[in-house]
Amino acid sequence: MSTLSSREPSHSLSHPQFSRWLVLAIAVGVSLVLGGGVYAAIQGDMPALLGAILGGSAAALATAAGTLPVLFSWQPPQRVHDAMLGFGAGVMLAACAFSLIIPGLDAATQLGAGKWGASGVVGLGILVGAAVLLLVDRLLPHEHFIKGVEGSRSRLIKRVWLFVIAIALHNVPEGLAIGVSFAGSDVHAAQALAIGISLQDIPEGLVVALAMRSVGYGRAVSVGVAVFSGLVEPLMAMLGVLVVGVSAVLLPWGLAAAAGAMLFVISHEIIPESHRQGHESWATGGLMIGFVLMMLLDTALG
Repeated sequence: MSTLSSREPSHSLSHPQFSRWLVLAIAVGVSLVLGGGVYAAIQGDMPALLGAILGGSAAALATAAGTLPVLFSWQPPQRVHDAMLGFGAGVMLAACAFSLIIPGLDAATQLGAGKWGASGVVGLGILVGAAVLLLVDRLLPHEHFIKGVEGSRSRLIKRVWLFVIAIALHNVPEGLAIGVSFAGSDVHAAQALAIGISLQDIPEGLVVALAMRSVGYGRAVSVGVAVFSGLVEPLMAMLGVLVVGVSAVLLPWGLAAAAGAMLFVISHEIIPESHRQGHESWATGGLMIGFVLMMLLDTALG
């Protein structure tokens, strides 16, 4: 963990009071938006919107629950840390296949596309989703997950906000996937996806909080930023269900684009980080368990 020299005031690293109040203000704002969305969904009899908000909120709560060990100063061994990253990657891989790509093919077929047409729509949608996230990744300055401290200590002051951007990028496709899935006709598949993403968000919340601690931030700020990262998901879930609700033609495209964005995150962020410390076997074991668990959830609930 980074330490400050005696010539640097301890508050220069994280500005804890400012950070706490900012995170709190954002959390209150998001809560008001979600509350308004729930009210509108109930008043307007929109079960898809209500399901998307609840599914995204469950994922956000799971992220928050994952941060609890940090409050008690518990830190897992690195191999367990990497296994948890692998578990998250496995859940997301299975979610892409069983909860997004296959339903996307079915949706395209129901709209009248043949086998080649449905495959072409979903394939192109996957590439579009990945390309959009790649573009955002290139344009927005951010800090990748759990990489070592780089540069001078003066640069660390801004790292918390770079982490926030990176975490938001990571959770955007998950939230969109939940929303788009609830906009479809298979409610059970959407529920399975929300449960699976929530399960992988528990270790993700812990990983994010530990990453913040590793670069010198206090427990309160680390937990607050990790909790904030989870709030992106219900907002994106709302957006996903509203966009797809405009036209049924957008459903296969939305499912495929969400899958492509998630595949980008898995390949670009999670797997490289889970292998970085040399615990490939632990990471791969976690990936296999996560994949099978998500597959069982989707099969049992579908």
